[in-house]
Amino acid sequence: MTDESGRAARLLEAQAKAAKLFAEIESRGLIAPGEVERAVSDRIRDLANEMFGTTRHWHKRIVRSGPNTLKPYRENPPDRIIGEDDIVFADFGPLFEEWEADFGRTFVLGDDPAKHRLRDALPPTFAAGRHAFETTPDITGRQLHAEVKRLAAEGGWELGGWHAGHLVGEFPHETIDGAKVESYITPDNDTPLRRTDRAGRRCHWILEIHLVDRAGEFGGFFEELLDLG
Repeated sequence: MTDESGRAARLLEAQAKAAKLFAEIESRGLIAPGEVERAVSDRIRDLANEMFGTTRHWHKRIVRSGPNTLKPYRENPPDRIIGEDDIVFADFGPLFEEWEADFGRTFVLGDDPAKHRLRDALPPTFAAGRHAFETTPDITGRQLHAEVKRLAAEGGWELGGWHAGHLVGEFPHETIDGAKVESYITPDNDTPLRRTDRAGRRCHWILEIHLVDRAGEFGGFFEELLDLG
């Protein structure tokens, strides 16, 4: 078994590769008006293979634009053509040598100030959520979810999904812990996030920030490792 420092290093390495992938997405202009969401997703999949030899993703690949950005992960809205003045987010979970990355970013096309404001609110909301985690040693999933919800409301947003993050690790992380609810940052999880799993390994977490503007019918998404980096 990989030791704890090795596990952390592998997860950080996987995330660094995902960050490079997303930087290349932007550099190549893959997200552009007139493109269909599914086609963009396929191009990102192919780019991951080109850059890193990645052929597998541990969760479904998501590219959503416009009103589709309101939808939580589990929904499957109809494929949509990206517009000229649109907001788009991508959420990918590439596998790098059996280690899971989970990375999400938001892109704004055009000059709509409301969409830019939401996109710009995502990183500081993530940072504030991470600060709450770092300064509360025994924080539970319920407590961190409540704080993220409070931060969203403070900015005038709502949360778009039923949870604000999840376990991550060796593929497949879904088998790492016992009860499903304890694998998520959710109002139903009263267990401390700093704990070990059934195999005695330290639990590592992804924090997801999905902010939505119901009236404006758009949202944005930002995710990466919570407890590492």
